[in-house]
Amino acid sequence: MRWDNLVEKNSTAGNSALFAADAVTTRTFDTPEFRGITFHEIRARSILNRVPGASRMPFEWTVNPYRGCSHACVYCFARKTHSYLDLDTGIGFDSQIVVKTNAAELLQRELASRHWRGEHVAMGTNVDCYQRAEGKYRLMPGIISALRDRANPFSILTKGTLILRDLDLLRRAAEAAEVGVSVSVGFTDRELWRTVEPGTPAPERRLDVVRALTDAGIGCSVLMAPVIPFLGDRPEQLRATVAAIAEAGATSVTPLVLHLRPGAREWYLHWLGQHHPHLVERYERMYAGGAYAPTWYQRRITRQVHELADAYGIGPAHRGEARRVSPAPSAPATTPEPGPTQLTLL
Repeated sequence: MRWDNLVEKNSTAGNSALFAADAVTTRTFDTPEFRGITFHEIRARSILNRVPGASRMPFEWTVNPYRGCSHACVYCFARKTHSYLDLDTGIGFDSQIVVKTNAAELLQRELASRHWRGEHVAMGTNVDCYQRAEGKYRLMPGIISALRDRANPFSILTKGTLILRDLDLLRRAAEAAEVGVSVSVGFTDRELWRTVEPGTPAPERRLDVVRALTDAGIGCSVLMAPVIPFLGDRPEQLRATVAAIAEAGATSVTPLVLHLRPGAREWYLHWLGQHHPHLVERYERMYAGGAYAPTWYQRRITRQVHELADAYGIGPAHRGEARRVSPAPSAPATTPEPGPTQLTLL
């Protein structure tokens, strides 16, 4: 996919040019929150994206108003998508943001199509729709309104606190259709956060979002992702994170171990070599078989998190009854299971 496949059909973007003057408008803003970021505004051809049939995702349709993400998470699996536009998957992914300025009007038109059957639409599954750019472009209110007007079910996954700007709109949408909101908090370790997720709000600010949504009557789950091997997976770290999630009132918590797809793998290992060079060889062994950690490791993390979640009242037996609790003392380390076995995604 190139730029000429993204823009409206009446645009004349050339096959060899990265940008065409009548298809893409490039802007920079000399304000602290946007310094160093370049925005490429396009009028997209379509906004509802069908998830490939081979995907393991539990949804079939997505909406992605942005490409690239200023959250700058070093592990982001979506980095590879920037290479399809001849953009750099490292710093370029963090600072070259594609903005689909006509996202809301496109979605209104596509939802009104006689071919659309009202399927669930997932947002924030590629890059965060509440990254910093949303503060400038305000695409999400129009997108949520379009879905609400059609009583179309949807879900949002975010690390961004900006979602609270649209709290009233989300509440009205939830009166018309099924609405799910999840916040991503993989760990509460501030030192780890500063280095692997430098452009995101702090974990405690994200948990404030969970608390605010819950208090507003919108159930909010937490995707505990990623659990980072050797850096964020100690028993006391897992316990502290689950305790904080429970205290915020989350309806559920789902752990997901770090996976390193092409594009993200190279950037993450480059970062690891700079910050934790002693771990590079261990990672090369752990991920020698592909993008995913060994099954035994994934299952161990899942079991530990689920046991902690159950203890704090947010396990499957307590779904919808999350309670706020004080953190308990750290548990002793568990013994690793033998392995590895065939790789799989949780």
